[in-house]
Amino acid sequence: MHSPQSTSELSSNGMVERDFTAGDVPGLRSPTSGTDRAPLMFDVIIAGCGPTGAMLAAELRLHDVRVLVLEKETEPVSFVRIVSLHIRSIELMAMRGLLDRILEHGRRRPVTGFFAAITKPAPEGLDSAHAYLLGIPQPVIVHLLEEHAIELGVQVRRGCPVADFEQDDEGVTVELADGEQLRSRYLVGCDGGRSTVRKLLGVGFPGEPSRTETLMGEMEVGMPQEEIAAKVSEIQETSKQFSLRPSGEGVYRVVVPVAGVSDHAEPLTLEDFKQQLRATAGTDFGVHSPRWLSRFGDATRLAKRYRVGRVLLAGDAAHIHPPTGGQGLNLGVQDAFNLGWKLAAQIRGWAPETLLDSYQAERHPVAEDVLDNTRAQMELLSAEPGPQAVRRLLTELMDFDEVNRHLIEKITAIGIRYNFGEGPDLLGRRLRDIEVKQGHLYDLLHRGRGLLLDRTERLTVGGWSDRVDYLADPTAVLDVPCVLLRPDGHVAWIGDDQQGLDDHLSRWFGKPAN
Repeated sequence: MHSPQSTSELSSNGMVERDFTAGDVPGLRSPTSGTDRAPLMFDVIIAGCGPTGAMLAAELRLHDVRVLVLEKETEPVSFVRIVSLHIRSIELMAMRGLLDRILEHGRRRPVTGFFAAITKPAPEGLDSAHAYLLGIPQPVIVHLLEEHAIELGVQVRRGCPVADFEQDDEGVTVELADGEQLRSRYLVGCDGGRSTVRKLLGVGFPGEPSRTETLMGEMEVGMPQEEIAAKVSEIQETSKQFSLRPSGEGVYRVVVPVAGVSDHAEPLTLEDFKQQLRATAGTDFGVHSPRWLSRFGDATRLAKRYRVGRVLLAGDAAHIHPPTGGQGLNLGVQDAFNLGWKLAAQIRGWAPETLLDSYQAERHPVAEDVLDNTRAQMELLSAEPGPQAVRRLLTELMDFDEVNRHLIEKITAIGIRYNFGEGPDLLGRRLRDIEVKQGHLYDLLHRGRGLLLDRTERLTVGGWSDRVDYLADPTAVLDVPCVLLRPDGHVAWIGDDQQGLDDHLSRWFGKPAN
């Protein structure tokens, strides 16, 4: 059944927008006759209901896109792994009115000590109203995002893995494991590092395989806390990846590096943990009663393409890397925010010709940068003399505010600047949650639309008012006269003239309505 072909795209208003035909790509066959196809049931089918898939589904529903999420697991994961939402992800939650709900379940932590575990105080004056990390159990954030998507009208089907698919000039036919076939305009693979969608699509996933792995889990410990602290301090002199720290009443989070890679087909046991603890620390610390156990490798890979025709990739399906710095979940959620409004615009029929292609153009370089900084961090965690010498040097350099700030902004993604062409430094960057006369800027972005913030009170969004909101506020704290924000909060235009504004409204939001 499978064919990765890409063809012309039919928008929801019936107008055909040119993409490329099977003849443009060697080895791709022409579509079958329209009479052989099932009717379209959905606008978008998403494979995978993790944080990326759930967030993307919700973003699409803000624009009345019909979405079905297929999740292969019958039940959500039961183990409670703590993850960190970084500054940029916290800002995105605020943009969609989700932050208060999420804060109830998380714990704020200072922005420090997470670049290669080098502990330095956070620089003062980080450019965000949310300059903290939020530790939250992964099942909780997944549940909250899925709940948000369902509230907006997303359909979620569990126990339904994608087995195959075929795309043609009108959509994608998705086949489930039981043989059922579904039709949609687009398919997005958010189905993890071993993505079925990516493999069926035939997209290359180059990079480095795992050379080492790490065991991680939460469990109770039978050794006095003072002895634990002394032993951990001794081990970390030579093994920066090792940690054993409290994670709740009587429970510790244990991280143990392992030389080599084991057979992941065999489930991890408490005895495996004990053996590795004894090999590393000379004691197993009396660990018992595990809450959860897992292992991860240091494989680093990036998909060559994020889109082939009507099939796209996001999250771990597009990129994998070691969890050093805690960037994985955040990178996927930010993919979803970048893609959601663009794919919705394509489906609603007003997307400019190159808008959907800008998803890869913007997000692929960001993932490349994340892979590079995790590679660097892994080297800095090595016990070898060379990497340790570099680590000592970087530790000294991080005493300079500029170095420390650069690394913090890189890891938390608030330093990202998309290439929108020449212009002021703010162009292409996200705008912080400034105060405006109606409260806070991010409160005005809950609907996932663009926004013109006009300090001159002279401009108008005119025929784009169905896609872009308008706020005249001469008191807004900005160093520029006016800014046009995309739905993901990035600055698309800066200026004070109507013609310049209209040109950029057309660039990002298509032709004005009649």
